[in-house]
Amino acid sequence: MGKPQGKKGRSLWWVMHSWIGLKLSIFLTFILATGTLAVFAHEIDWLVTPAMRVSPRAEPVASWGAWADAAARAAPDARLQTLYAPIDPWFTVETWVDHGKGAPERIYVDPWTAQVTGRHGWANVHRFLRQVHRHLMLPTKIGIPLVCSLGLLLAVSLVSGVVTYKKWWRGFFRMPRGGDGRRLTGDLHRLMGLWSLWFAALIALTGIWYLVETLGGSAAVPRLPEVAASPTPTGEQLDRLVAIARRTEPALDIREIRFMKNNGVVLLGQSSAWLVRDRANAVAIDPANGKVITELDGRTLDVHQRISEMADPLHFGTFGGIWTKVLWFLLGAAMTAMAVTGSMIYAMRLAKASRTQGGAMGLAWRGMGIWAYVGLALILLALALTPGAIGGAS
Repeated sequence: MGKPQGKKGRSLWWVMHSWIGLKLSIFLTFILATGTLAVFAHEIDWLVTPAMRVSPRAEPVASWGAWADAAARAAPDARLQTLYAPIDPWFTVETWVDHGKGAPERIYVDPWTAQVTGRHGWANVHRFLRQVHRHLMLPTKIGIPLVCSLGLLLAVSLVSGVVTYKKWWRGFFRMPRGGDGRRLTGDLHRLMGLWSLWFAALIALTGIWYLVETLGGSAAVPRLPEVAASPTPTGEQLDRLVAIARRTEPALDIREIRFMKNNGVVLLGQSSAWLVRDRANAVAIDPANGKVITELDGRTLDVHQRISEMADPLHFGTFGGIWTKVLWFLLGAAMTAMAVTGSMIYAMRLAKASRTQGGAMGLAWRGMGIWAYVGLALILLALALTPGAIGGAS
């Protein structure tokens, strides 16, 4: 009795694995591919935007105040909104300025000379990949649950793949067999699946967490006290605020400065807490009098908040710099390839069974049924919405 039930159970798992891998392959491939590219979205922008590129130097960089002053002089009629430190030594400083209507403008500043190297509109590669991967350019209340529901399906696909792969732990070093396209594709699919097993679980769990947040499970975000509006500090005035923040929290590595209309100047970055977003560590200062109005420390987060702040670094692999980003990119590419090879396996199996010469992918398309059109329609809709959506607010 136990043996037939086990076989039936494996069969059910196989049906689920095949259904997800085939029916949703177009949509899943698109989301995985855009997420994989999003890991290096800033670097892609760096490649296509000359104003973002500088040559690293040995001397100390200019001050935050000098960077802010350069941006303010370049756009005297705009309000300085955010100031970002260089991601890597070969990146410029990036500033966002608000012209009062429409999306912010980006102004790039050389970190060493504090000279403006160029300006750019809001739309760029990072903005496109972020929005199309996160919510398909749809309203976030619709797009985020739609995309994040794939986290649940990815988890089911992961479990079903392990259950149906007998003695899977022996396959880590099993070389793909040649001589037959279907056999080679199947072996590659299983090999990539095993080596990306932990990564697929991580992506599935963080995707599920984003779904939970969208459905009302967001962690509490600290509210900043309101202060009287005052002119945006630049130059020496901003440098004094930076010095106050560093005295208040010596371990804070400032990565971003936000100039809030009614909440003062907020300096954010990394500190003693590991694996959290920059916003988890912050010092908010009233620029009118230099008084610290709020301190945030990632070490004091409760469990709910900690999970929320860990999600992004884990999902995109940004916590370890370039090396973790390379690893996340390679594993993301492997998962994308698995979504493609899953459809290929189905197509070649049907082609062989029906003894059809050629047209295997046509068989796969027919096997997807209505879901092929749904996936393709969502992708085309996202691309059609891009010109309007990509220029929206952050």
